Amino acid sequence: MSFDAVVIGAGHNGLTTAAYLAKAGLKTVVLERRGVVGGCAVTEEIDPELAPGCRVSTASYIASMLRPEVIRDLKLADYGLKMVACNPGVQAALPDGRVVSWWSDRKRMAEGMREFAPKDIERFFKIEDELQRLAAYLQPFFLESPPDPDKKGFGKFLELLRIGKRFRKIRGRETAALLQFLTGSLGDFLDHNFESDALKRLILSNSLYGKHGGPYQPGTAMGLLFHLLSGGEEERQGFAGHVIGGMGAITGAMAASCADSGVDIRTGCEVSSINQNGGSVSGVTLADGAVIDAKLVVSNADPKRTYLGLLGESDLDADFRREVAGIKMDGPCGKVNLVLSEEPQVTGMPASFSKPERSLFTLAPSLQEAEDIYNQAARGDIPDELWVDCVLASNVDPGLVTEGRHVLTCFVQYLPYSPGNASWDDERENVGDKVVETIGRYAPNVPASIVARKVYTPYDLEQTFGITEGNIFHGDINMGQLFFMRPLPGWSQYRTPIGGLYLCGSGTHPGGGVTGAPGYNAARQILRDRKSSH
Repeated sequence: MSFDAVVIGAGHNGLTTAAYLAKAGLKTVVLERRGVVGGCAVTEEIDPELAPGCRVSTASYIASMLRPEVIRDLKLADYGLKMVACNPGVQAALPDGRVVSWWSDRKRMAEGMREFAPKDIERFFKIEDELQRLAAYLQPFFLESPPDPDKKGFGKFLELLRIGKRFRKIRGRETAALLQFLTGSLGDFLDHNFESDALKRLILSNSLYGKHGGPYQPGTAMGLLFHLLSGGEEERQGFAGHVIGGMGAITGAMAASCADSGVDIRTGCEVSSINQNGGSVSGVTLADGAVIDAKLVVSNADPKRTYLGLLGESDLDADFRREVAGIKMDGPCGKVNLVLSEEPQVTGMPASFSKPERSLFTLAPSLQEAEDIYNQAARGDIPDELWVDCVLASNVDPGLVTEGRHVLTCFVQYLPYSPGNASWDDERENVGDKVVETIGRYAPNVPASIVARKVYTPYDLEQTFGITEGNIFHGDINMGQLFFMRPLPGWSQYRTPIGGLYLCGSGTHPGGGVTGAPGYNAARQILRDRKSSH
């Protein structure tokens, strides 16, 4: 078997890369270990026996920054993709029985804040405007290769010119503010600017997901900017949307687009090794021993799995392997998916809210509680309290369930990858119980209404989806692992030390989330390299 290009992994970035390579005329095959396409963006039944026909977004669960260029170029809407904007975009259920909401409509937001943050209204909107301006400076970097500090001569001048053009209109105070948000702590920023604990919890609810560090640790304020990058077909800042059909509808549409472009997608097809000869890639070997020849291999697997798992020890320099081993993974979160016999009755949820408006509720801790939760998880302990983000997807998309059923997907932040005093086999269902108990404090009818549940610890995410240490972003999102340092300094241009081998997953710039940006950027870099070599 021989192809122009082999893509390892049918996650959304792998499919995105494959689509662009095929459109450029390359005979391309995508090899997926699991029996379904989609990677972490899949829609699956929670329990086919206890709740047949009830489906949920198993891992990733909200579309926030899916690039409009990818949507348009792959014609995803033509293949059935439909996203409904989350409004409110964030909603927090508080211990005192209130529910506070973050509306896209400023008038409605201000009206709500008169109840829970009357002294913070003017400051809130002033900061929101500032954040949107600052995020706009970062936006262009999202869909291009990061700066290459190793360029020399005229090439280095061009890189500096490219960066400078992005910031030519930035003012001095904005420069200072941008550095503050990229390096400062979320907790300190919120404490400095706002009085309302409810508002702080609401903002916290959408700022640290999947990331290491409690809100008072340096670098955690960057989440305020990242969630204001644009997404969706209309390229709206801060867009977050429910996907009709679940997140698998995104990758399903991508797979259909790929197929129409001539991409060969093979599921149940695990790659055991990447083959190289004389420093250049020559193809891959499958778990069944079959060999596929190709002079171009693109890995959508994370950097550790690619470099330390799919390549042999002698294929890479020992110092390089040591740097790869040092990439911070150690996934800090999990998922619990539930089928319910009735809709959760969240205490304080206004009776006037529509079903879609009742579809989100985060059980948000205070800033200090969140810091304590992280510190416990970082020590390898199951936290005493849990931070749980809940999405009742069936309130927006009843097609996910059968009559009389509801699906609730719960993201749990933070959990240890390796429990210090036990194994996840011992603790998995205990965490599930704790999540249910936590939800029950805010929605008392939930525990008795559970028909089926499935718990995914960080270890389970690793085993199920092949993401090293269960890290949903293929590597932590921190300033030491972003931009030209992602995944490693000197190797941020999607290339690798092996000629013809590239990375296209979330472990590359600009990072995680279901954006398609890494796959888009990788494909463009590959095609540029091919053009310059001919």
